Amino acid sequence: MTQTKIVLSERDIPTHWYNINADLPAAGVDLPPVLHPGTGQPVGPADLAPLFPMALIMQEVSTERYIEIPDEVRDIYTLWRPTPLYRAHRWEQALDTPARIYYKYEGVSPAGSHKPNTAVPQAYYNKQEGVTRITTETGAGQWGSALSFACQMFGIECKVYMVRISYDQKPYRKLLMQTWGASVVPSPSNETNAGRQILAKDPDSSGSLGIAISEAVEEAVSRDDTRYSLGSVLNHVLLHQTVIGQEVIKQLELIDADWPDVVVACTGGGSNFGGFAFPFVRENIVNGKQTRVVAVEPAAAPSLTRGVYAYDFGDTAQMTPLVKMHTLGHDFVPAPIHAGGLRYHGMAAQVSALKEAGLIEAKNVQQRAIFDAAMSFTRAEGILPAPEAAHAILGALDEALACKESGETKTIVFNLSGHGHFDLASYDAYLQGNLVDYEYPTELVQQSLANLPKVG
Repeated sequence: MTQTKIVLSERDIPTHWYNINADLPAAGVDLPPVLHPGTGQPVGPADLAPLFPMALIMQEVSTERYIEIPDEVRDIYTLWRPTPLYRAHRWEQALDTPARIYYKYEGVSPAGSHKPNTAVPQAYYNKQEGVTRITTETGAGQWGSALSFACQMFGIECKVYMVRISYDQKPYRKLLMQTWGASVVPSPSNETNAGRQILAKDPDSSGSLGIAISEAVEEAVSRDDTRYSLGSVLNHVLLHQTVIGQEVIKQLELIDADWPDVVVACTGGGSNFGGFAFPFVRENIVNGKQTRVVAVEPAAAPSLTRGVYAYDFGDTAQMTPLVKMHTLGHDFVPAPIHAGGLRYHGMAAQVSALKEAGLIEAKNVQQRAIFDAAMSFTRAEGILPAPEAAHAILGALDEALACKESGETKTIVFNLSGHGHFDLASYDAYLQGNLVDYEYPTELVQQSLANLPKVG
């Protein structure tokens, strides 16, 4: 019988996170400095101290190749790690493709996605420095769920600003956060100046991750007992996620599989893409591998494919440091697609720099197409994917069909970053024929890009 599920033991959980900053110079990639929003000068640790514990700040700026994972974090990781890698035999047959398709399944975590990989260490480092309360934002609710779980593990109070459209679309995500003891507020809200200003302009605002970030940051900096936690975009977040790619490489080696011709992951802010793909990018840079690395993003928020590479704020209220990234403009509000976790105006600095250097590829896809792909996959493999993860499924599907046409036997590996058990309303809309696509809003993006900060 051909092996379908490739599993590792707990002793195979990575002992270190991989930091791609150490290898970017060898690829000729220059990562521009992060700038202070007020002075325009490079930020230092003291500038970030009101938001993050010092251990995370040091990871953010580190150029060490490997950073040790604390034993207490690895102990909690054992609740779901290592996660399984599957060979998609049934899907390959359904597609009638000669391609070999593998997928890494992160939906086995308590929160149902890859997000606890960074939520747990973030809560751990905050606890180590005596922090008793954390604020954050969430789009689809996967990050909010993960941080709620992690804070419960360490006895930390958690408050989540949830993008309003997702708050309405995904009530059970809210309930899951509350089950783990978090308080959840729809954003924009009347609890912060940032939220009140948005509501004054648009009382019916559907919200955005940029707005929710502004609210969470504002509350964090206004209270001495509170710090802020981010689920994507920043280096320390992507760093923590590299347990995914490291495990995949070990699993492929375990069965003596061919080295991947292409790896695929969805992208919103960059966390699951970076965590899955960066170890493969390292192999390309350091060991001369030739794996194509493909990022798939929504056509409604196509920062990598349609945005500009420029300094911008990570939030709508312009409170966060300036990061050079692919951006649609900090005040752009994406359409209310069901992949709420990908509705972000910008992209992680490392992912943006790799795209700018031509070391990764990117494509954008429409909402109905990703649900078509999700149905094809789940009817063959049995796992119901989150709409975010379905972007990676569509990317893998396109590669597999290209192999069918060419007759090539390529190895395709993608990251199935989370399950869709809380997204059944989205699938209902799809099955009822009520799901719509959103065209790229050129005029709105141009208006937003006109407000980019002026950096000398």
